[in-house]
Amino acid sequence: MGITKSEIFTKEQNDIAAIAKVLGHPARIAIMQHLAKTKTCVCGDLVNVIGLAQPTISQHLKELKKLDIIKGTIEGTSVCYCLNEVKWNEIVQTLNQFLNIFIIPKDNCC
Repeated sequence: MGITKSEIFTKEQNDIAAIAKVLGHPARIAIMQHLAKTKTCVCGDLVNVIGLAQPTISQHLKELKKLDIIKGTIEGTSVCYCLNEVKWNEIVQTLNQFLNIFIIPKDNCC
């Protein structure tokens, strides 16, 4: 696979692509839904809830943390994860602005 020439695109375009990439896996969506529902979660709980192996869950958590969608705190030997509400609100605003440019009036059809 070739290298993406991200420098030729705007920051907004790169940000939206990064969001789409991270949200583009159903396991990550399931993790986020679980965190939203429970407010906090220990990683071991995710293995039982999602049904994937611990290393797989850890990889998905790493991808979500990379974009700062989730945050974690160490409690003994466990890491407790929760959604980063500030970052999530920024993502919602970014995606809303992007998706709203595609609203086409009903009489403007080809």
